[in-house]
Amino acid sequence: MADFKTIDDMDLDGKVVLTRVDLNVPVDQGRVTDATRIEKIVPTVKDIQEKGGIPVLLAHFDRPKGKRVDSMSLKQIVPALEAALGQPVAFADDCIGGPAKRVVAALNPGDVALLENTRFHEGEEGNDQTFAASMAALGGAYINDAFSAAHRAHASTEGLARLLPAGAGRLMEAELKALDAALGNPERPVVAIVGGAKVSTKLELLTNLIEKVDHLVIGGGMANTFLVAKGIEVGKSLAERDMADTASAILEKADATGCQIHLPVDIVVAREFKAGAASETLPVDQCPADAMILDAGPDTVEQLRDVFGRCRTLIWNGPLGAFEIEPFDQATNAAARVAADATRDGSLVSVAGGGDTVAALNKAGVAGDFTFISTAGGAFLEWMEGKELPGVAALTD
Repeated sequence: MADFKTIDDMDLDGKVVLTRVDLNVPVDQGRVTDATRIEKIVPTVKDIQEKGGIPVLLAHFDRPKGKRVDSMSLKQIVPALEAALGQPVAFADDCIGGPAKRVVAALNPGDVALLENTRFHEGEEGNDQTFAASMAALGGAYINDAFSAAHRAHASTEGLARLLPAGAGRLMEAELKALDAALGNPERPVVAIVGGAKVSTKLELLTNLIEKVDHLVIGGGMANTFLVAKGIEVGKSLAERDMADTASAILEKADATGCQIHLPVDIVVAREFKAGAASETLPVDQCPADAMILDAGPDTVEQLRDVFGRCRTLIWNGPLGAFEIEPFDQATNAAARVAADATRDGSLVSVAGGGDTVAALNKAGVAGDFTFISTAGGAFLEWMEGKELPGVAALTD
C-alpha cells in the first residue's frame, strides 16, 4: 500500500483543517436515530484540536442532486454532533461563499464547525475544480476521515486533497491499515468468504480474489449458481442458471491460480421462505425438486472450522444463508463464532465489511471480536474488487 500522511505527520497548529467526515446517518423527523458514524469521527476531531488545528467538518447527506433540499440539511445533525463531541458546534448554511467564510472567520482554537451539505452544489459530485477551490480557500489543511466515500471522485473527497496539504483521519487510517493487513500484505494463508444472492453482482470481486487468496468460500444464493455449474440439482433455489458458464470459468481459473474454492457440502432446505418454516438438512446433491436451499449445513461449518484453523487471515463479505430469518441463520452464526474464537486467541486476523455482513455479525453477537469491521459499504466492496479508490489515491499520490 502506498504511503499516506496522518494527523501525526502534519503541522496543523493554528490552521483551519477542512475535515471530510461521514455524517450520512439515519434521521427520523429531524432526529438522528443511530449516531454510530458520528461517534466514530470524535477521535479525529479531538486529535486535530490537540495539535492546535480548528476542525471544520465537510460532509454530504442523502442525494439532493446538486439542489438545496431542506429535509437533507446537515443542520439537523448538529445536536447529535454536539452530544458526541461534548461541545457546541458552529453551523454554516453553505459550504462555500459568505456564509461559510463568516462562520470560519469567527472560530477560535478549540472550536469546531460544520458546513452545509456539500451535495447541495452540482460541483461536488462533478469534482468541479472551481467549487473545490472555493472550499479550499476556507482552510490551510485537509483531512479525509470518510473512507466510506473514498470510492467517489468528488470535490470534497478527491479535489480538496489536490489543493491543500492532505492526510488521513483516524478512521481512514484504521481502515487503510486493516485492509492492507487483509489483502495488501497479509499473513498467509488467506481465506475469503463471499456470500450474497447473485454471482452477477460480484463477478469482479470473485475474479480479483481468486488471484489473491488461498481459499475462497462461496455462500448464499451465489453458491447455488456454482452448484448448478457443477451439475448439481438445486430444486427451486435462487440461482442464476444463465451464469453457470461464468461460474465454471471462475472454478477453472481458481484451479489455475492455486486458489481452493469451498462450496457447501450439506444444505438446509425448506418448501417456503419464512421464519420458522419446516426444514431439513441434506447432502448437497439431494435437494428435492420442490424445495429451496436456504442455508449451509453443519458439515459445511465443520469444513470451515478446519479452513479457518489452517489460515492466518480472513476477509468476509456476505452471509452463508438467509441469515435474516430463523432457522436459516445458523451456518452464518456458527462460522462467525468460529472466526471470532480464532481471532480472540490470536491465530486469525479477521476483517469484514458490507451491510449484510455487519448485520449478520451483529446478529451473531461477535462483531466486537473481529479484528476490524468496515462500515464503508461500496468503498469496501470496490477495494475488494481491486479498484483504485480516488479518495485514497489522492492522499497517497
